[in-house]
Amino acid sequence: MTLSFHSIQSPFARLRALLDDVEPSAPFIDMTIGEPRHGAPPMLRQTLAEAAAGYEKYPPSGGTAALRAAIAAWISRRYPDIVGIIDAERHILPLSGSREGLFSAVFIAKQRKEVAQPSVLMPNPFYQAYLAAALAADAEPVFLPSTAETGWLPDLDAIPAETLARTAAFYLASPANPQGAVASRDYLARAIGLAREHGFMLFLDECYSEIYAAASPPGGLESAETLGGFANICVFNSLSKRSNVPGLRSGFVAGDPDFLAAFAQFRNVACPQVPLPVQHASAALWADEAHVDASRALYAQKIDAASRTLGAWPNFAAPAGGFFLWLDMEHLGGGEAAAKTIWKGCGVKFLPGAYLAQTDAHGRNPGERYARLALVDSLAVTGDALTRISQFMG
Repeated sequence: MTLSFHSIQSPFARLRALLDDVEPSAPFIDMTIGEPRHGAPPMLRQTLAEAAAGYEKYPPSGGTAALRAAIAAWISRRYPDIVGIIDAERHILPLSGSREGLFSAVFIAKQRKEVAQPSVLMPNPFYQAYLAAALAADAEPVFLPSTAETGWLPDLDAIPAETLARTAAFYLASPANPQGAVASRDYLARAIGLAREHGFMLFLDECYSEIYAAASPPGGLESAETLGGFANICVFNSLSKRSNVPGLRSGFVAGDPDFLAAFAQFRNVACPQVPLPVQHASAALWADEAHVDASRALYAQKIDAASRTLGAWPNFAAPAGGFFLWLDMEHLGGGEAAAKTIWKGCGVKFLPGAYLAQTDAHGRNPGERYARLALVDSLAVTGDALTRISQFMG
């Protein structure tokens, strides 16, 4: 099946069309979008105001030294195995949100892969920016099923050798969106090994790394360092989920210094710059863990509430990371049918899983039987939504 930009459809636009003629029987609760609603850290307003004069200047596309140093310090605290390894000048590049970086990095990855028809690997379900990047780079998107049978992550051993030989980039998310699976250090090491063996870039999307249930998820940088350095891997992260500031549009990419040097040159002429006040505020946020701990505790309470309320749901599993429930809706006719039924019956809106995945040539969609529910509202609102679903379904 040939894909083009016309193939990319917003899952939210598709949901609006699905529910357009359906009236809910109760005041609605929106669990569709992964937009944190715990509130921005109190320091944000003050730190932005402190640097307000920076709006009068063009910011350096490579970021200020203070921001790069703050990110480097956070990485070292978060991943003690690489303390003293991170060089703020060579290993880090600030971004205008991680999505901007995830999209634009593919062009440098393709440039480094000298093959006639490069491929870009991605999990299925996937984040839409991965597909948009592959198509913009005129590369073939290759969808790797990420199902219950594969542990919700791509089966690395099932990727054909001829595909790996053509691969320019491999997008991998841990914790996974939407399933919440966390890649082990052994899994990450295997993915890094494939990237080096076949000469492609591993783009590890770690945007949900600070939202987890028990142990903190392993990181790509620490896994790469045990294998001799950061070659062929870049990790992407942001403040959107970690610090509840999706509107700040501030993130970073870290890893392979040769790749980042080329990427920095590209970004200098082709990508948005992060305003100086935003860089100043971002440095303060990366330096503070108290607000992150408090937010993580709130997510833990909501996931516990979901386990109590929907624990008897078929194949229910609390996510190891992230803030989404990935619910099996097969007994309700699949994700689309369940979205209409539950929206009409109790006013709770969520995304059908098929809207987050690609249908293959045989008509199979790994998200078809599932739905994604974002636990981003307050504990009270989230609890109300979960109770409505449970009571409505009996």
